[in-house]
Amino acid sequence: MPKNDDIYHSILIVSASEQFNSIVKRSLKGSIMVDERKSAATARRCILEKYYDLVVINAPLPDESGEEFALDVTYKCNASILLVISQDLYNNIYENMVNHAIYVLPKPFPRGSVDKAVLFLLADQVKFRQLEKKVSSIEDKMEELRLVSQAKILLVENEHMSEDEAHRSIINDAMNRGLSKKRIAQSIIDKYE
Repeated sequence: MPKNDDIYHSILIVSASEQFNSIVKRSLKGSIMVDERKSAATARRCILEKYYDLVVINAPLPDESGEEFALDVTYKCNASILLVISQDLYNNIYENMVNHAIYVLPKPFPRGSVDKAVLFLLADQVKFRQLEKKVSSIEDKMEELRLVSQAKILLVENEHMSEDEAHRSIINDAMNRGLSKKRIAQSIIDKYE
């Protein structure tokens, strides 16, 4: 199993403060690509062009408060989001942001809290990627089963085979031709439909 630092991550930091950007970058370990933007407008363009695992927002931004941008990100991509806001806004914003799966951190923040939040959110992305792979694999298997079933029905109807004979025919054809059952089934479907 890969260690977290063996996994490639991409991070977008949206902040007008170079000092904040350097604090976030110090917390990053491993294979991480970092983009920095100073405004929500330029960050929105980045999100449309590229996939990010984590978006770190230091609010307020020069062109908006930051909360609206954080909400936009949740609807446009699957990135984890860290929103850093002033202590006086924290209590008013926290509940709404948490309901949208946005991690909120008040500033000034204790030493090391950004590091922990970033590491936590990146670990969350690793789990998310693993779940996406499992779901994709299950969807592929379901598609294969659907196509094989449809091909078996066509063989039964058109070649007058039993269901077992049709199934064996698809498996044998796949082994003999070095193709997947899905491809063989699709060729049978294409032939008869």
